[in-house]
Amino acid sequence: MRADQTGEPAAGPDWRKRLLLGGGALAVLVAAYFILAATIPRWWAQRVGDAVRGHLSTGLVIGLAIGVSCTLLPLVVAWIGLHKRRSWKAVVGWLSLAVLLALPNLWTLSVVVGRGSAAHAGQRVMDVNAPWFRGATLVGAITAVVVFVGVLIFSRTRRGRRAKAAESAEREA
Repeated sequence: MRADQTGEPAAGPDWRKRLLLGGGALAVLVAAYFILAATIPRWWAQRVGDAVRGHLSTGLVIGLAIGVSCTLLPLVVAWIGLHKRRSWKAVVGWLSLAVLLALPNLWTLSVVVGRGSAAHAGQRVMDVNAPWFRGATLVGAITAVVVFVGVLIFSRTRRGRRAKAAESAEREA
């Protein structure tokens, strides 16, 4: 047993306090999930519907822009955060930023695949006020993933060719 400066035995962690705090935090997270699941899809569909205003071409352009940017930027940020060895706090920070940048895509996904009444209301709003938005967002997201993977593959093969060229130049010299 450890002793502090006064000679009294040092107290270990208070597990009851930790369990109560953890349980309270879990209860808050569960409540927040249900509140957000009941509000976010409807709110997001209204925002998108206000921006698109029922125009097919506007839904297409905004959907593509959100799909590409809110997929490509989070992928790049996550790659930066995970590419080099960093402290766990830095990794959590980079990944949190990536999730923050991906929120519009995640909100659209909550409308598309959600099963609650808010998701169904959001689907109806997007059907009328934001045509082509959901499909264009999907196309934009897929395009962004393909571009990201293509750039990674191209940069690795290009680096490999440069390394081989440098190696053969060293042999000749």
